[in-house]
Order: sequence, then structure tokens, then C-alpha cells
Amino acid sequence: MANHDRNIQITSLDEDIYFKMMPDLEGTHVLDLGCGDGRHCNYAVEQGASHVVGVDLSEKMLTLALEQPHADKIRFLQGSIDQLDELNFEAHEFDIVISSLALHYLPDFEDVVEAVKHILTINGTFLFMIEHPIYTAHGSQDWVYDAENNRIHWPVDMYHREGERQQSDGVIKYHRTLSHYLSVLIEENFVIKGINESLSAERNRDDDPDIKDELRRPKHLIISARRK
Repeated sequence: MANHDRNIQITSLDEDIYFKMMPDLEGTHVLDLGCGDGRHCNYAVEQGASHVVGVDLSEKMLTLALEQPHADKIRFLQGSIDQLDELNFEAHEFDIVISSLALHYLPDFEDVVEAVKHILTINGTFLFMIEHPIYTAHGSQDWVYDAENNRIHWPVDMYHREGERQQSDGVIKYHRTLSHYLSVLIEENFVIKGINESLSAERNRDDDPDIKDELRRPKHLIISARRK
């Protein structure tokens, strides 16, 4: 995973949906992959999780995570999501594994799911939010504009050509189709519990054109799966 400082760019509505899709956290062991500033680890503690671990590659993000109100109850580890075996987690150590806006930075989703399956309890939950495949397909991750700088449409191209995408700022992400994500989970013996494309009618506010434009294409995809 590239060593960059990943700022969690997520609206409050997306976060609300993400939290609502989490199972009951009371007394559970929770692992956050790509924990960023640690806010979701902090949320897990607030919801009664008994053991919370956050993993992120960025030293800067982990420094911010240590400023969370319940940081003293969270174990933060520096490491790459695609090298979880180096962190020496026990088999079936966690009841819930979560990840927010991190997995599209990894070149191999199958490897991640295999690693999660190993450390997740039977009937445990894998909940993750990623950039939606429609959002990542073209690679530019920007609107097409007319001569007056009005947003005409969001480009969707090369959808079935999976793999690396480089943004204009040089950041590397990896595009995968929706069927790829679901097929890998099913093949690894996960049951799909819920899918949300992170859209809400509450966003359609006439006084905020940026929020209104979010309804024109999905930005995030949230998937909840149970390990059989």
C-alpha cells in the first residue's frame, strides 16, 4: 500500500449509513483497517467494544489517532493492510473488521479478504466502505465541464478494465467492478448482509448545488458481509 497521508473524505450522511450498518459492538473485538485519524475506533469504544485495534500505514494519521478521546483504550499499529500477516493477529481474533475508504488503494482485494477471513470469528462481520466503481472507473475522478465551467456529467469509461488508476495529483488507486467485490466475498464463503450506495434524499438541497450534484452519481459503496 502506498505510503501517503490519507485524509478521510466522508460526509456525515455517509458516516451515518456506515455506522447504521455495523452490528451491535457491545463486548466485541473490533479491527479497523486503514483507521486514519482513529475516529471509527473511537466510535467502537463508545459503543461498548471491549477490544479495539486500528491499523494504518501513515505515521501522521496514527499521531492524529492518538488524540482521540478514548485513545488509551485503543491499540494503534503501524502497518500495511495487504501485509496483515506481519502483525501476527491470531486466527478468529476479531468479531468485526471494518474499513473506511482504504481498500481501493490496494492492488489485490482477494488477498485482503483472505486475510480478513483468517482473523475473523465464525459469523463475524466484515464491513467496508470504498469509492464506488462508477466513481473510480474513468480515473480522472472529476466532472466533465462545459465552456462556462458547469458540470455536464460524470465520466464513466473503461468500467470493465480493472486495475490501476492515477489521478491528476499522482495518487494511485485501483478500480474494480461491483461484481468483482461481491464475487470475491462469495467465493471466500462470506454472506452478503447489506449493500448501500450511499445516496440519500437529504442531500438534495436546493441551497447547496455541490450536495445536489452528489445525487447524479454514487461516490461511495458500503458492503456488509458475514463470515460463514
